[in-house]
Amino acid sequence: MADENTFELTLERIALIRRMVVAWNGEGAGAPIVHPDAPYGSTDRDGDIFNVTGDDDGAEEEHRALGDALAVFVQNAVLKPGRYQYHNTLAKLDSGDVGDVFRDEATGETPEHVTFDVTAEHTALIQRMSVLWDTARNVPAIDLHSPYGSGAETPPQHHEMQPALQIFLRYGDLAPGFFAMSQGRWQPAD
Repeated sequence: MADENTFELTLERIALIRRMVVAWNGEGAGAPIVHPDAPYGSTDRDGDIFNVTGDDDGAEEEHRALGDALAVFVQNAVLKPGRYQYHNTLAKLDSGDVGDVFRDEATGETPEHVTFDVTAEHTALIQRMSVLWDTARNVPAIDLHSPYGSGAETPPQHHEMQPALQIFLRYGDLAPGFFAMSQGRWQPAD
């Protein structure tokens, strides 16, 4: 069923999305970005992909597919508002290229565990996020210039979107299936 206008969101791709480490790109007003050194939790990107897919030859291709997979997921998954917790992988990673909204600038410390209240406003903003491929860092990222779509204003919750997106990826609900691009958005294919 897949063709150039459809995308298959598989169980393996959902598993990799759940492992994504969301950091903060501090350029300009900033925006969430998948951590370039440890996109799926460790610095062994291809090993992390192999552990999920069992394919040791197609890691780069699968990694590239995760850009579309992330866009499909943020535009279609659902998450109930509430208080969530997660282990902050960023506490063990270098913050040189990308950051963490919780990192203390003076000490460089960031919490190992994060508890955060996700609101309906957060999830609505996540579902409007413009996902693109950061070619320089070779990871999916949120568009720095139009994070919530062309012409959309930057909301007061903007700097809360790193933890909100991390929680959304870990706990959001979306079944595997085929999705088609329609009017700039991924929709379930008929």
